[in-house]
Amino acid sequence: MSERVVPGHHGLISLGAADALWVEVTAGSAVPTASGAFTRSPAGPRAGYVLLGDRAVATVRADSGQWTVPEAEVRRAAAELSAIRVDRRDLVRIGPFRGTPGQGRDEETALRWRRRIERELTQRGGPERTAGRAADRPYPLAGIDWRRILVEQTRDGTRRTWWLPRAVVRLLDAAEHTETQWVRAARTHRAGTAAAEPSRPPRARDAGGRRTTGPEDPATASPRPYDKELEGQLYAQLSRRPGTSRRVAGWTCAVCRTAPATVLDHCHEHGYVRAPLCQSCNTQERPDHLYSNDIRVANHYTRLFHTDTHDWLRHWHRCPGCRARTTLPLPHLAAWTAHIACRSLRPTHRAPRGRKPCGVLRVSWTGSQNAPRSCLLTVAVDCCPSGEHRVLARIPYREAAERFSVWLAETAPAVAAAAGPDRLDDLPAQPRPVVADTDSEGQALF
Repeated sequence: MSERVVPGHHGLISLGAADALWVEVTAGSAVPTASGAFTRSPAGPRAGYVLLGDRAVATVRADSGQWTVPEAEVRRAAAELSAIRVDRRDLVRIGPFRGTPGQGRDEETALRWRRRIERELTQRGGPERTAGRAADRPYPLAGIDWRRILVEQTRDGTRRTWWLPRAVVRLLDAAEHTETQWVRAARTHRAGTAAAEPSRPPRARDAGGRRTTGPEDPATASPRPYDKELEGQLYAQLSRRPGTSRRVAGWTCAVCRTAPATVLDHCHEHGYVRAPLCQSCNTQERPDHLYSNDIRVANHYTRLFHTDTHDWLRHWHRCPGCRARTTLPLPHLAAWTAHIACRSLRPTHRAPRGRKPCGVLRVSWTGSQNAPRSCLLTVAVDCCPSGEHRVLARIPYREAAERFSVWLAETAPAVAAAAGPDRLDDLPAQPRPVVADTDSEGQALF
């Protein structure tokens, strides 16, 4: 029995009423929706938001303790979802995959839609059994009933694969990205609030009740600057040594040089340790992976390649492999190619103050850096008014690396001078690939 929609104070309605409204106004959508978008997992009203499509709708706690949402926001999200067109023949494989790194591992988002779909289908034995028990446990993702559009295919008579329409995959990707941004903004707000009201940790007391301080007392210990103490060491070996975490905490971040270090950053391509970083800087430089070989060129690349260019280039070249080859790890090189080398190709549109780039910049690649002759970077713009998926350029890996080398010499001469092909002696014979070369199955994501 659905709850009647009765707007409350300031246009707020209860979560039950919002569920009923959501189903009602999205009845004609090409993307099937489900009830429980506000009241079933992975919805999290107590976290301050609920995902509806690619929009995060804020939740408000009324004086009575009841959670509510603005009716206007629900209708706006429904209108955006209803405007999406879906070609059910244009399918993208969503799983299962082997060897694909987890997405957003350090971003505590609730959606993580690929993991949730794969976990539910694996545990329940397929979409038929899942759909049969849907009434027992509604499981919408961003308000979407993914079971009604999931396609299961079988290879070799045994191996099952799962597929969704491309428009829905992009929608869920955008929803997860929106949630990540929301959570990140909430963390920043909480950190700012905590910094405004610092609390002093209690000190230890001796047998007489007097306060004491020791060499390990956080109140008196101050992190020291990092001075290349770990240069040239392999992360796989260093991370297994006892006391490494405590040693890392003794340094300041090697990039911002202000906050205490919390993690040991390393090059995933060559395996070498770069330097200890604070959590903020480590998150800032991490590529925004959509898939293992497909990244969104997010706003933080402006800082990495413009505002603090010298600091980040010097940090990446702390890896002997990247420094010797005068390049970047493949995901960073791909982002640089899209953000710098191809920015003149990106279409722009009129804005109140001049023109601004349109859509969302994205770059993908086939092959790996271990086979540079076959590795190809594809730069595209998603959600462009002149074309939903507009390809700007396809650039071979070696050409991208050569462009980066020229740009590096002009932008950071000191970093470029320290690099070069004369330092290849100590590199591993078989560097670990970021993306292994696979057969055509691996390109199903495109």
